[in-house]
Amino acid sequence: MSSKKYSFKAVGETPDELAQRARQSISSPPIGIVTPMSLGEGDDGIFKMHHDLGNTIADNLRNLVLTNWGERLMDYRFGANLRELTFELGSEDTDAVAIARIKAATDRYLPYVSLDTFEPFNELVEESGIARIGVRITYTVPLVDTKTRSLEVTLHTAG
Repeated sequence: MSSKKYSFKAVGETPDELAQRARQSISSPPIGIVTPMSLGEGDDGIFKMHHDLGNTIADNLRNLVLTNWGERLMDYRFGANLRELTFELGSEDTDAVAIARIKAATDRYLPYVSLDTFEPFNELVEESGIARIGVRITYTVPLVDTKTRSLEVTLHTAG
């Protein structure tokens, strides 16, 4: 009888196991970093990642609406530049300017987003004396699905 010696270091995944693991990881690859940034878990890597295209687009639209001109390095005109309009939202003239800025920014940076409605809000929380000023936007992404999505961003909070 011959005695053979095997090393446990040579034991690994079979080709079938390796292919199955590859298929599982490809089923929902990361698309973009979730903002605000946070540490990732599991397959995300160092930062938490989006694995759904609709959520990635929603995050990108929120960032576009909240960004003012000059805040993005190397692209001064990135954003909707709504900060200077914050305290005048709700008047027809200011709302028209805000709508035009959001539409222009979306057409330039997210042309696949179809904007539907715009609603400014100014909510006062009586017991705390804090006011929230912002906008609600509904939109669709026809290339992804036909579901109407909504976005609410707070532009200013004052007390």
